[in-house]
Amino acid sequence: MSLLTENTKILKFLELVGRLKHEKRTGWVLCDIAECESIAGHMYRMGLMTFLLTEETNTTKLDRFKCLQIALVHDLAECIVGDLTPHCGVSPEEKHRREDEAMKIITELTGLAGNTMYELYKDYENQSSPEAKFAKDLDRYDMILQAFEYEKRENAPRKLQEFFTATEGKFGHPFIQGLVKELYKQRDEFEKTHLLNGNA
Repeated sequence: MSLLTENTKILKFLELVGRLKHEKRTGWVLCDIAECESIAGHMYRMGLMTFLLTEETNTTKLDRFKCLQIALVHDLAECIVGDLTPHCGVSPEEKHRREDEAMKIITELTGLAGNTMYELYKDYENQSSPEAKFAKDLDRYDMILQAFEYEKRENAPRKLQEFFTATEGKFGHPFIQGLVKELYKQRDEFEKTHLLNGNA
């Protein structure tokens, strides 16, 4: 393949990925959240959270770089298929099929780099490594953290309870479990303050 052809494909890949900067997360759109986050924003904070895996917090000796890579590719298919949620009327099997097909299109544009991205995506989908399981924890945690941020912004305690209910008891890594505990504590305090101020 000529360098020109290769660069043409890479540019197409980057244009596809660029869509994620503007594509809103479906869950928030369905909940009528104004100015809600993009898919890329979600992946960005997940990526930054991998830097919090220090000698002290990384008790299970995860490969931090692999966790970062998975965080950055786990929703890549959504630049083609969109953010499909259980409320979209698409079965889990069909969602998986569409996303897998999209990932093959995306990764074909980037040669050997694409092979790596596809492997990381499959690892996440199949939850076949400790790093993939940790990335799933990050995915869920970022979602409930974002939900709490919207509840605070709108001064509406428990408005987005469904996201907390959907993830309850599903966090596996000790470090993330600690963050979940702190988030729940702050959310309870926010609700109490709201009630004390006569906003019941």
